[in-house]
Amino acid sequence: MSKVRAKFFVKQIINHHNGNPEADQAGEVVLGPVYDDANKDWSKWTPQGEIKMMITNPAALDAFELGGQYFVDFTPA
Repeated sequence: MSKVRAKFFVKQIINHHNGNPEADQAGEVVLGPVYDDANKDWSKWTPQGEIKMMITNPAALDAFELGGQYFVDFTPA
């Protein structure tokens, strides 16, 4: 299998501020697996796992919504 697709949802978004309101801020996005058939590629039963990302690009951080569901594709680099 050359590619694995996983479906995750946003469990938590933690905003980090550096004290300068004019500076770009950072956020930590924490994702957990969705419990449905979309994850059968990598988990036969109840999927377990977590993905954490520290995002310092405001546009990228805005792309994530608390509770939103997203596909994550793992392909060889």
